[in-house]
Amino acid sequence: MDALMPPCAHGGPAGRAQVRAVPEDFLVRELLGFDADGDGDHVLLRVRKRSANTMWIAKRLAQIGKLHPRDIGFAGLKDRHAVAEQWFSAPLRSAMGERWVEAAEPDFEVLACERHRRKLKRGALRGNEFEILLREFEGDRAVLEQRLADLASAGAPNYFGPQRFGRSGANLEAALAWFSGGSAPGERAQRSFALSAARSALFNCVLARRVRAGAWNVLLEGDIANLDGGGSIFAVDLVDEALRRRCETMDLHPTGPMWGRGGERLGPFEQEVLDAHPLLRDGLVSAGVEAERRALRMVVRDLQWSFAGADLRLRFRLSRGSFATAVLHELIENAFAGEAPESDA
Repeated sequence: MDALMPPCAHGGPAGRAQVRAVPEDFLVRELLGFDADGDGDHVLLRVRKRSANTMWIAKRLAQIGKLHPRDIGFAGLKDRHAVAEQWFSAPLRSAMGERWVEAAEPDFEVLACERHRRKLKRGALRGNEFEILLREFEGDRAVLEQRLADLASAGAPNYFGPQRFGRSGANLEAALAWFSGGSAPGERAQRSFALSAARSALFNCVLARRVRAGAWNVLLEGDIANLDGGGSIFAVDLVDEALRRRCETMDLHPTGPMWGRGGERLGPFEQEVLDAHPLLRDGLVSAGVEAERRALRMVVRDLQWSFAGADLRLRFRLSRGSFATAVLHELIENAFAGEAPESDA
């Protein structure tokens, strides 16, 4: 299925390399896009974690602060394999007050604590910064360098990475079993993961279809476009020179469906993909998920790279919701098949 192993946009992989989930090999830092208020009834906590997922860290912070887990806020989810510096919030009334920098355990440490007026909400991110070390690269270095330059100038398909579908696609399999007449997953979080995997699969299939058609990064008549970095969308009835230029400069992007109820207006290729996967299409509507749109292209910002022998170090920024694996997918073999750490903010 294209959702799990989608085609590359910039040509075949330039080679192969190893990505390991250790601090010196993979680090992701959340970028909030705002500063702490400096006062208020909450504190923002910058936490460095490893070998633990976001939900586990939130529960542990609640225990330390003698709080209910719902009192802990966070902006985005990070995989347990990723070494991440991410933000949480806690009420000032917790048992730790402003002394959170004293909290340190084998799986995490609190690096900073700053007063803030509000609980941190999901999605309150500008993006994520990644530092990735690809070890023992084998392949054509000239092709790799050109591919990196292409990513810096033209972006990459905004695929959902393999983590969205669960280990060996387990979240997607759960959705398919549910929509086939089985029982919905018992826990709310597991239901959410299944629905998210189903929507992400349809999106990846639409994007893969446009990649094969050479149309993932251009506007087509009938597209629904959005402004870079924002949620504003608009229908494209006619692609004039002004719109074409804005798309070329990545000021706006074509979008694909995050399928659900109310998604009747469709862009090019979308109906045929939905019709090819009726179980996912109808199951999402029956589950009551509301339709949304997502950009088909991601901008790879501030991309830097350097070699040390056969090891390649990458550094770049992505907007929230974009996956580092989708960048690696354009560079090395089996990026979608491996267990590379992931951001799902």
